[in-house]
Amino acid sequence: MACQGQTDDRYWAFVGPFGGTTGATVLRSVLEQANKIGDPLAITLNFCAPLQHGAFDLDVREVRTNRSTQHWAVELSQKGAGIAVSASVVLAVRRESWSHQSAAAPDMPSPEDLLQLVQPRSVPWVDRYSFRFACGQPAGPNDQSKSARSARSEVWISDREPRPIDALSLVSMSDAFFGRIFLVRGLICPFGTVSMTVYFHVSANELLQEEGHAIFGVADAHVFHRSYADQTGELWSPNGRLLATTQQIAYFKL
Repeated sequence: MACQGQTDDRYWAFVGPFGGTTGATVLRSVLEQANKIGDPLAITLNFCAPLQHGAFDLDVREVRTNRSTQHWAVELSQKGAGIAVSASVVLAVRRESWSHQSAAAPDMPSPEDLLQLVQPRSVPWVDRYSFRFACGQPAGPNDQSKSARSARSEVWISDREPRPIDALSLVSMSDAFFGRIFLVRGLICPFGTVSMTVYFHVSANELLQEEGHAIFGVADAHVFHRSYADQTGELWSPNGRLLATTQQIAYFKL
C-alpha cells in the first residue's frame, strides 16, 4: 500500500526534517490503513539518510495480524534517492488487566513558574514547540566546557499551536529533546538520530481523557563513545501518568 507526503519547511532541522515529524508521518500512514486494529504499542524508526525538500513516498506493508497485535513495516523513500527511513510499527488491542505503574512521577513545577525557552530561529522546528525547562536547559553559545555536565533535562513541552495530545504528538515529542551532547559539552556540534524507538503505555481513549496540551519530559543519557551516544526519554501527563518512553542511538562529531 503506497502513500505520499511532502516535507514542511516549518519543521526543518539542520540537514533535513525534524525526526519527530517524520516519525509521526510514518505512524499516521499505518493508522490510516482500513484494516488496522488497536492502538500504537511501539514504533522503531531507522534514519538511513536525510530527507531532501519535496515529495516522498511511503510503502506500508502489513506483516502479520494476531489476535491482539498487528505488525507493520514502512519504508519512506524519495524518487532517485532511495530509502531514507525504515520503520516497524506494532499496534495492539489493549484488554482490561491488572495495572500498576512502578515508575515514580518526577516533581513537576508549574509551567507558569518557568521561563519559556527563546527559540533559535536558525532551526525552524524548534519554533513549533514551547519549552519550559525545570532543569537541563541547552547551553548557550558561551557555555562551552571541557568537562562533562549532567545529561538530564526536565521540561514542559507543548505545541506552539495547541492541539490535544495523541499518539502522533507522543512520537514527535519523543524526539523533541535536544541532543544530549549539546547539554553535556555545552556546544552545538554535528548530530543526528540514527535509530529511535517509542513505546506507548496508554490507549487512544485514555489519551483523550488527559487534560491539557502539554507533557512533562525527562531526558537523559548513559554513554558517549566513539561518535555515538544513547538517549532515553520519559513523557508524563500533568497528573503523573507515564504516557510513553523512548530510546535512541545518535551520531555526534566532536
